[in-house]
Amino acid sequence: MSIHIDAREEIKKLSNQIKDELIQWRRHIHMYPELSAQEHKTAKFVAEKLREFGVDEVIENFGGTTAVVGLIKGKHDITVALRADMDALPMQEKTGKPYASKVPNVMHSCGHDAHTTILLGAAKVLTELKEHLQGNVKLIFQPCEERHDCDGAKKLVEAGVLDNPKVSAIFGAHMFPELPAGKVGTKIGHMMASSDIFHIKIKGKGAHASRPHLGVDPVLVGAQVINSLHHIVSRKVDPLHPAVLTIGRIKGGYADNIIPDEIEMGGTVRTLSLELRDQIPKWMEHTIWGVTLAYGAAYEFDYQHGTPPVINDEKTTKFALGMMKDLLGEENVVELENPSMGGEDFAEYLMKVPGTFIRIGIRNEEKGITAPLHSPLFDIDEDVLPIGVSVMAYLAYKWVEEHS
Repeated sequence: MSIHIDAREEIKKLSNQIKDELIQWRRHIHMYPELSAQEHKTAKFVAEKLREFGVDEVIENFGGTTAVVGLIKGKHDITVALRADMDALPMQEKTGKPYASKVPNVMHSCGHDAHTTILLGAAKVLTELKEHLQGNVKLIFQPCEERHDCDGAKKLVEAGVLDNPKVSAIFGAHMFPELPAGKVGTKIGHMMASSDIFHIKIKGKGAHASRPHLGVDPVLVGAQVINSLHHIVSRKVDPLHPAVLTIGRIKGGYADNIIPDEIEMGGTVRTLSLELRDQIPKWMEHTIWGVTLAYGAAYEFDYQHGTPPVINDEKTTKFALGMMKDLLGEENVVELENPSMGGEDFAEYLMKVPGTFIRIGIRNEEKGITAPLHSPLFDIDEDVLPIGVSVMAYLAYKWVEEHS
């Protein structure tokens, strides 16, 4: 017969007790970042820690990826999942910090080092409270969140990460420079946008720059295509339905005095609506077809669906808001008003099971921590690490307690 404990105070105490370890783990991961699908050393570090903590099951290379999946077994069949991503970005760090990346042109500029650390901390805290845990906690350390083409979350879902035992709810968190350190936030419903990419090739007819009438200039046609595509959001999309269409890359040409035979461009589309997500590529192709036809050019159009929108479940989000207010105080929990047009493949889990994605504030102007995500100057206020651990551990603990 187990002794009743005050889970809130115990989890806060245990989370604060391991603060120095959390900072050490985070800095180690930060100094040795790995790109998407290459997270071998990070995964090994994670697996070693989970076994050290006494996690009941630890599976490496889950689904043929670099993912690590752990399972802490509780008293009943109910299972909740916690997820963190592990991959870094291909950019050079410029913070000048002593724990800055030691890998040239690779950096944790999106906080995945902190996400991994927080989930490790939650695993440690929950294993120490295992005799009181009323259900199972599945720990998902996911690769490939940053790359569209390697389907990090999608591959794990297809490989059965939400089964055996079946997950009843999932929670994930992300560093958020727009919230002050010490505060957390989330919202019911649409939290983040879908994230798709496209590539366009405009095929013309090469000629000498002094004789444009003898060719079909793909540079000019491409300029008209870009201009026309940008009218889709402003003139075809309902202003009450947020959408973004951005051309982020254009390539072509050989020399200043040559009209090339083709150019290429690429970009991204973000929407909150699944219906709009399906409609925009149709509008895009119709626009590209019309412009190229008018100028006598041809085209190739490739549109790739990335991650769907992150839509937080109402029940789990109300639960999360209530538990976080209980844990941190109402003044430290923000019910976010607006969704973000950024993308997150946590959406793949939410397409299968109810769950909630949470923002963890890291902004601290006194410490000079103000850089946005994906900046070479990005850093976090490490005082938030125990907060993140306590939030994730408390949500898991209370979810299985209330649903066992």
